[in-house]
Order: sequence, then C-alpha cells, then structure tokens
Amino acid sequence: MTINLKPGERLDDLQIKNYEIIQHPGRFCFGMDAVLLSAFAKIRPGECVLDLGTGTGILPILFAAKTEGKHFTGLEIQEESADMARRSVLYNHMEDRVKIVTGDIREASGLFGGSSFDVVSTNPPYMIGGHGLANPGDAKAIARHEVLCTLEDVLREGAKTLRPGGRFYMVHRPFRLAEILAGMGRVGLEPKRMRLVYPYVDKEPNMVLLEGIRGAKPRVRVEPPLIVYESEGKYSREVLEHYGMAGTGNPSM
Repeated sequence: MTINLKPGERLDDLQIKNYEIIQHPGRFCFGMDAVLLSAFAKIRPGECVLDLGTGTGILPILFAAKTEGKHFTGLEIQEESADMARRSVLYNHMEDRVKIVTGDIREASGLFGGSSFDVVSTNPPYMIGGHGLANPGDAKAIARHEVLCTLEDVLREGAKTLRPGGRFYMVHRPFRLAEILAGMGRVGLEPKRMRLVYPYVDKEPNMVLLEGIRGAKPRVRVEPPLIVYESEGKYSREVLEHYGMAGTGNPSM
C-alpha cells in the first residue's frame, strides 16, 4: 500500500512483522518508554484494550503486533497525531483490530462507557502542569506536560473504563511514584507489579513500569531492575532479547 506523507512526516520501521509508523519529528516521536511498556503489559487472547493518550498510535500498533488481543482503541486529543495514527493503522492493514478515536482523556468513561475494557494502558505526560512553558499549546509540550490532563485524570478515567479485575498499565517517572501509588489507591487500582528502569547499572532509575488491577486485594510484586544499556549506545542483553527495540534505532530515554 502506498501512502502520502504530509510535509515533515516520515515513515519509521517498527522492526516487527514489517510494520511501520508515521511520525513527525517536529511534533512528538515515541521513545523507549512506549517500547518497554508494550513488553511489560500482559494482554491475553480475546481481550479489548484502551490506550489513553495514544499519540501516533505506537502502543495499539505494538500490542496488535505482539499479542492476540481482540481489539485495541487509542484515544488522542490532538487531531494531527490522531490522523497520523489512523493512517499508520490503514498502512499496516490493522483496521480490523485497531481504532483511533479523537477525544479527551478526561471524558474517556463518557466516550466509551464504564467497565468497557479488559486492559487500559497509558504513557501520559510526565511533568506537572505547563508552568514556564513558552508555548503550552505546542504538540511536544502537550505530550510531555500536564497541560490538557493531570495524573489524577488519567488514573480516574483508567479505573472507570476498566471492568472489575481489569488491568491498568502505565510508564512514568520515579520522582512521582508516591503520588502515583496514592492516586491509584484513591480510584481503586491496586498496584500489583512494579519495575524500575535504569539507563545504566550505576545510574538512578529514570522510568517506572506499573501494573494495577481494579478492585484487587493489596499485594505488590517488585520485579528485578531493568538495565537498558550495557555501555554507551549498546543495549543490555535483556532489552535485546526480551523487549525488542522497535522503530527509532536508538529510542530516547
């Protein structure tokens, strides 16, 4: 299938099943966090998945490539990103399993209904608010800062759209871990698995992968640390063997 790229767009190889994704470097391109979350999340055959703040659709596309889930819905408020995601879905002939919806995370439960999904995933904005941003309406600012939604919005709508016993997966920054765990508790998402991600073995963690279950009993398992690089530009064996490096060649941490 041929595709007409708009000015500034590029087509990136995802290195799995010959799938590719449309991205625009001037807006926002997916990074290591999305790749690691796609491997951390557990999606069973026949399950339906909602990705909150899907951007250009990287998580639904990777989930569809890697799992036997039944259907994947990506919710994205920025129409330009949602349009790239839709065109990527069509280009990869995934329209029977992946749907991209333009809409606000804060209204997700109203858009889809309560208890509608088996799994909810999200790679939300990490930074608090838009204070000090030169242009809070910029696509990159919206993707990185809580300009259009807050962590509380993401957790609340994730819990509402999950069926009882459904699983919630998120990647975030460790400096907000206490806030995340407290927020999950308030909305009934019980933390069940957690894994810290380190860029190098001698550095502090810069990502945390989390799994929560709606309505579960308390008990969390902290998994062994994940080290991304053995040395400058060289991925660790675990990352290469078990996570698979999709798309960007050297995804940003």
